Amino acid sequence: MSANPTLAVGQDRAVSDTVKLYFWAALVLLIAELIGSVSIPLGPGKVVLLPMIWALLLGAAIGLASTRLPQGLSVSRSAQVRSAAILQYALLIFIAKLGLVVGGSLPTVIAAGWALAFQELGHFVGTILLGLPVALLLGIKREAIGATFSVGREPSLAIIGERYGMDSPEGRGVLAEYLTGTLIGAVFMAIVAGFIASLNIFHPYSLAMGAGIGSGSIMAAAAGAVAAQQTPEVAKEVMALAAAANLITTTLGTYFTLFISLPLAVWGYRVLEPRIGRTTKASFAQSAVDQTVVDEPVELGWSGRLSAWFAAAGLALLGTFVATKTLPAAALIAVALMIGAAVVGELLCQLFRRKVPAVCWVSLVAMFLTSPWCPLAPQITAAANSVGVLAVITPMLAFAGLSIAKDIPAFRRLGWRIVVVSLTAGFGTFIGAVFIAELFH
Repeated sequence: MSANPTLAVGQDRAVSDTVKLYFWAALVLLIAELIGSVSIPLGPGKVVLLPMIWALLLGAAIGLASTRLPQGLSVSRSAQVRSAAILQYALLIFIAKLGLVVGGSLPTVIAAGWALAFQELGHFVGTILLGLPVALLLGIKREAIGATFSVGREPSLAIIGERYGMDSPEGRGVLAEYLTGTLIGAVFMAIVAGFIASLNIFHPYSLAMGAGIGSGSIMAAAAGAVAAQQTPEVAKEVMALAAAANLITTTLGTYFTLFISLPLAVWGYRVLEPRIGRTTKASFAQSAVDQTVVDEPVELGWSGRLSAWFAAAGLALLGTFVATKTLPAAALIAVALMIGAAVVGELLCQLFRRKVPAVCWVSLVAMFLTSPWCPLAPQITAAANSVGVLAVITPMLAFAGLSIAKDIPAFRRLGWRIVVVSLTAGFGTFIGAVFIAELFH
């Protein structure tokens, strides 16, 4: 009995698309790392374009130019959809890296005071209380959930990717939030934090805790603007508290966003959209795309997931080598640990019938490996440190860029509205945490 020819053609196309995507991702990563970091002065601060941003922009350019490229090199729409599916699982490698980084800091988090612990709630509720109503008033629909449930850093991409898929309105929302925050978030928060500090309404320590929103660059910019207006002694405390708050956000943020802020954003959208939601040009972003092309969802099997994990880890090694001109043996151990954590986390997720998302399991497994409770923690930590966080993020943004061209019409319709929503959500997470920290101060 002959095999199904349609199925065989589909499998061949999937393999061809995957190989093509890995080729382009490697080339994009190589170019992005060679360009390196570029600083652009802007007002009182500066915008720093890291290799991950170049990877995103280059990937998007390749997708947009697909109609002009030879057929063997063009990234078709089906390949762009597959890239989004690969990104969904590749992000688990980043989650594993993040867990390896923060595992050794768990005692610090546990020893933190109540003010630091509860300000975390302000970070993730503040985005929704301010950002979601603004998004709905501007006519943004389901994209508002992804754009306002958090400040849109890398763990948020992983959470939305697993829950909704990156090829969804929520996925477009979180990616737009990520882009805005990465490009102008640090400058915006520096201006806002500095202005609020000059009003002398809140204690500098409360402002410092609010600055730790989970992004190193934004934390440094906001805390620096606050510290610049204090005495040298207070300035040191401000930076220390901001770093501690940022650590707690990084450590606990995945769980807060997954179990508190995302359900709250979904509930808020369901309740508020019929009441205050408006219909504007942005409202038709999703429907216009759906009427043009209906994409069949891509679900990767175990072979596809392993392929995505190995590709992400391999690209991280490539980025490390290009950036540092060296590749220590410990780096191979580091990526093996990340892949192992992703595999074990996914197995645990399936074992418990996906009642707890893979993001949580991968994070827990990785954090345990470098926590004080693991007997091999010092050796594992030393190996994990040989591969930087940015080296792991850049491949993720390469896959995101390669998948984004199909969503350009939707992004174009969202336009300036999503920028306003993103900045409002960023302000909300800052001021919400400041208010709660002030109550416990």
